[in-house]
Amino acid sequence: MTKLRRAAGHTQESLAAALLVARITVYRWEAGLTVPQAGMLPDLAELLSVSPAELDTLFATSSVDDRVQHGTPDQPSVADLRQVVEGVGHRYDQTPAASLLVIAGKALAQVTESVRGGARGRARYELCAVEAEAATLAGQLIWDASQRRDHHSAHAYFQQAVDAAEEIGDAAAAGAARLRMSYLFLYGQRDPRSGRDLTAHVADVAVGASRTVAGLAHLHNAEAHAMLGDASECEKALGRAETLLAGATGDDSRANLLSEGQFNRVAGSCYLELGDGLQARRRLQDAARVSGRSSKSRAIVLGNLALTHLRGGDVDASVAALHEAIDIIETTRGGGAMTIAFRAGRELRPWRASTRVHEVQDRLLSLFSG
Repeated sequence: MTKLRRAAGHTQESLAAALLVARITVYRWEAGLTVPQAGMLPDLAELLSVSPAELDTLFATSSVDDRVQHGTPDQPSVADLRQVVEGVGHRYDQTPAASLLVIAGKALAQVTESVRGGARGRARYELCAVEAEAATLAGQLIWDASQRRDHHSAHAYFQQAVDAAEEIGDAAAAGAARLRMSYLFLYGQRDPRSGRDLTAHVADVAVGASRTVAGLAHLHNAEAHAMLGDASECEKALGRAETLLAGATGDDSRANLLSEGQFNRVAGSCYLELGDGLQARRRLQDAARVSGRSSKSRAIVLGNLALTHLRGGDVDASVAALHEAIDIIETTRGGGAMTIAFRAGRELRPWRASTRVHEVQDRLLSLFSG
């Protein structure tokens, strides 16, 4: 309606004056919040130089889409919502999940409301794309905030993301959500067979849409094989992952999912599971050199390094790595890093008479009680 009004040479004020209504009423028509009363359509149509039937069709088909595209005082535009979701995603690795969950949850609720409100065409496509991103992020956040205990809520969000992505045929977004779903099996439920099967499915389906998603799926498929003790299949999956990730370009819509050092971080975890301490330490040290100084991913690397050093008989190096991991966890409250740190603390119990070990275990106890 805005285009018609401008083409007819009217401002919102002049159109409102001609119809004897308040300017806010015209604004609400154009924002899709309300529609004119039926008896007003003939006069409005004459002022806009269209037929009443054309105007009736316009209000019936475009009100929701206009609201989605341009926003209203009560509902941000789809571009605004996308910006909020992307902003939360950028902050995730260095910020406690609980503090971000409310923001992501509100954005997801607003997107979902607009989708269910009847948006169509391009507006619906854009909303579903943002819904897939927001639901994936919400699942990730709620799982992290629960210290990887609330598998049910996280799974529900990931499934919502898959459904939204599949509605618009976005195989890369659906694959990214399913990849996150596989983490529930691998790290939460310690069910490597289900994790292996799901990551293999993602790798097969996503390869034509995103080399990054397919490569990451192979990477975590390798981890599933490592957890099952299958070194040969683990090495094959790592090779496939390395090839795909090396060939991913900036044109890949999911290139942002791959962080620096991620391959070595997960590969190090694989070798740790397989009992290859030399390879695990080399990979994890490489990952630590390039990871962010105060990131959740770095804390995971350091936690696994603590385990690697300990299983290699170097208690002092293990304690040092664990102290550094705890420094980060105290700020970020990362659920994955916390799980690994507690595992390292349990394995340090035979040396608890040592002052250094006692100190690090006290810090772990403070994390748990905090």
